[in-house]
Amino acid sequence: MGKKRIVKKGGEDSGKRASSSRTSRRKMDSGILYVEATYNNTKVSLTDPMGNVVLWSSSGSLGFSGAKKGTPFAAAKVGELLCDKAEVMGVKEVAVIVSGVGAGRESSIRAFTGKGIHISSIKDTTPVPHNGPRARKARRV
Repeated sequence: MGKKRIVKKGGEDSGKRASSSRTSRRKMDSGILYVEATYNNTKVSLTDPMGNVVLWSSSGSLGFSGAKKGTPFAAAKVGELLCDKAEVMGVKEVAVIVSGVGAGRESSIRAFTGKGIHISSIKDTTPVPHNGPRARKARRV
């Protein structure tokens, strides 16, 4: 029963105007791409060189739900969407910082580069435990 979708017959130009008005008018030539890939979701954000977030998206925000959010396909769609928006802003190269061990780590980066934006470096900041906290005492029965 939800909302009814109304298709306007004004041509394809009307949809492009609405999407470009929502994107940032800021022009930048380089940025930092943060990819957070968990088992359940993939979040990608593009920042300026100072670290201020300009664009972001995630598998969940694209409409994927449940176990599908953590798939490489969903992560690739997120990368493609962000790349399209970044090209409109004039981004030519990015440095990538990856965090997490999910399935979307590599596919989101591949989708981002497939559109023609140059990657200057890839850095992995996934936290790795080294021995962890002190173990519990042995149980005596």
